[in-house]
Amino acid sequence: MSSPDPQVRAARNQSTNPATRGPVVAVTGAASGIGALLTERLAASEEIKQVIALDERRGECAAAQWHILDVRDPAIADKLRGADVVVHLALDLDLETDPAARTAYNVRGTQTVLTAAAAAGIHRVVLCTSAMVYGALPDNELPLSEDAELRATAEATGVGDLLEIERLARRAPRAHPGLNVTVVRPAVLVGGGTDTALTRYFESPRLLVVAGSRPAWQFCHVEDLCAALEYAVLEKVDGELAVGCDGWLEQEEIEELSGIRRMELPSAVALGAAARLHRIGLTPSPAGDLAYTMYPWVVSGSRLHDAGWRPQWSNEEVLAELLEEVAGRHTVAGRRLGRKDATAAGAAGATVALLGAAAVVRRARKARRRI
Repeated sequence: MSSPDPQVRAARNQSTNPATRGPVVAVTGAASGIGALLTERLAASEEIKQVIALDERRGECAAAQWHILDVRDPAIADKLRGADVVVHLALDLDLETDPAARTAYNVRGTQTVLTAAAAAGIHRVVLCTSAMVYGALPDNELPLSEDAELRATAEATGVGDLLEIERLARRAPRAHPGLNVTVVRPAVLVGGGTDTALTRYFESPRLLVVAGSRPAWQFCHVEDLCAALEYAVLEKVDGELAVGCDGWLEQEEIEELSGIRRMELPSAVALGAAARLHRIGLTPSPAGDLAYTMYPWVVSGSRLHDAGWRPQWSNEEVLAELLEEVAGRHTVAGRRLGRKDATAAGAAGATVALLGAAAVVRRARKARRRI
């Protein structure tokens, strides 16, 4: 038997005895991406009394109560009144966004939501960062526990913002007694139009492998992330939560499953070229992004597992969906190419194009010095 339509189920929830209804949940960033998926999921849940959706534009979930505003607006406190839980998903992690503007939005938005939630009498805020905050390091355990030290640096796209959000999460309960903050840290996120430096890695005609590195790939489907967020909303689990598929894939397995051949480079060459290309604005990804394709940052997800949550997707299944999503796209060093450029890149290989661009940079510098 098929599940009831979300609007039908929402109407049924409204007619349920108030004493048996669940929490009122506010979701920021509810109009698109993960926020839209979670809003639909919560609106269809018989365990949720009502969903308050907040974004700068109205989304498609008709069962939610919508408020249109910027999450940095202190007026958000009034819109949150009556909610029991806030899930803050209004983050900008776009590779093309100006880094300073991105940080200003992400950090100020999180600060405002935490302060507004406390002012509105809300007892729980759920934040979503990334397992990238653990850092990708050659001596990482496989897998990492939730309590592992956060050893990432701000050298990769958006990770500095995520580390600051983690700091705000730790500080908030002390600044606002009675406020509980849960942080969810997904592995490599796939699905729902997710576009990151790590998903673009699979848009290259060759997979760049840094010599001497030990990659270990763990994915997280957006559906599994939404299920984990729902667990946090319903207080089935709290604290710092890592979420991802069970286990991981070695680089050789990635290459076999994807059918994409590798191009191996010495570390100094790969990192040096990536840094130069990013510095002059040819690519959106800083050299720090490469670390997450070099070393493991696999997480155990033990707290969610202990609470009864299980991923519905395997790493192999998520990789297959990712490859389907990126089919027809062509990326070199994190930069999407047009059709003409992509043809050349495909013939030469992604790494050849990377080094070719680096050579162009060197020639341009020499020419400037001669002037």
